[in-house]
Amino acid sequence: MPTFDDVTEFRNELIRKQLSQAVFAADMSAAAVDAPFDELTGALAAIPAGYVAIGYTSDDGVTYTADLSMSDTTSSQSYEPTRSDVESDILSAAFVPQETNAAAVALYEGLPLSGTGALPALGEAWTWDRPATPKNPHRRLLFIGVDFDEDGEEIYVVKFFPRARLTSRDTEQWARSTETRRPVTFTAYRDSTVGTSCRSWVDGPGWRAMAA
Repeated sequence: MPTFDDVTEFRNELIRKQLSQAVFAADMSAAAVDAPFDELTGALAAIPAGYVAIGYTSDDGVTYTADLSMSDTTSSQSYEPTRSDVESDILSAAFVPQETNAAAVALYEGLPLSGTGALPALGEAWTWDRPATPKNPHRRLLFIGVDFDEDGEEIYVVKFFPRARLTSRDTEQWARSTETRRPVTFTAYRDSTVGTSCRSWVDGPGWRAMAA
């Protein structure tokens, strides 16, 4: 008589973590990400021009929230909904930059990442004003997470928000007890050219090794 393990396939090597993450941001003038991996090897490709690194983030990593709202139809003859339809499906990403660099400040303050109005290089004097009418430009956001297989080969998970906007920012605190943080939440919106609000990939040398 077969046991439970005989009829059910458990594979602990498929339990994945994102041991480290990187976040990159770009103005909408930058090209959309369409090929983050080398087609032959699965190695991570170079980050496209115009994308700048957010740098260190808190150890909470990146939190993706999928807010699914359903609209139910009820009927007199049923104690359960007789129909249910998606009313909204909103994806957001929250992360906490720990560095005081141009990218982190720009995302928090609504400044451009490049061109007129962007902060200059590190070491040069920075100044910006809080506008009477808030500016909240759309951004392109690229998220990269990495894990490793048993041989130390990389397994990547990549998410790309081709059109994202700041929809929440938490308190900026100045204190001796903690680093200066600028927590932000970005919501993904559909980009008419790319055709989606979020595109995801899983690839890497370690991932491809599983096909052997």
